[in-house]
Amino acid sequence: MAELTLLYRPTGPEELELVAASGYRRWPPRLAEQPIFYPVTNERYAAEIAERWNAKDGRPGFVTRFSVRTVFMDRYEVQQVGASHHTEWWVPAEELEELNDNIVGQIEVVATFGTTPTGG
Repeated sequence: MAELTLLYRPTGPEELELVAASGYRRWPPRLAEQPIFYPVTNERYAAEIAERWNAKDGRPGFVTRFSVRTVFMDRYEVQQVGASHHTEWWVPAEELEELNDNIVGQIEVVATFGTTPTGG
């Protein structure tokens, strides 16, 4: 069995809807103003971003968790962008489909901040 790396991603409701539409198996393409996809290395950092940035104006923020084949993730260096736990990978947008192809299992929502959507 392939070795896996656990990744976290803070996200908002629009991106999460697109993930749900994929059966919780793929991240949507980046927008033109988003040249990188930056999953983070730990749930603590993802929760900080989801709570402080994604959960705004009555909208929820989410923390997701997913596994990617380590052989794929080994091509990227972990970047420290603040405090010692503020670490993330920078995956160029044009390599996101290949990252998606290396996800094993489903993308899970592990925390929600702010207002929870009603229905579904």
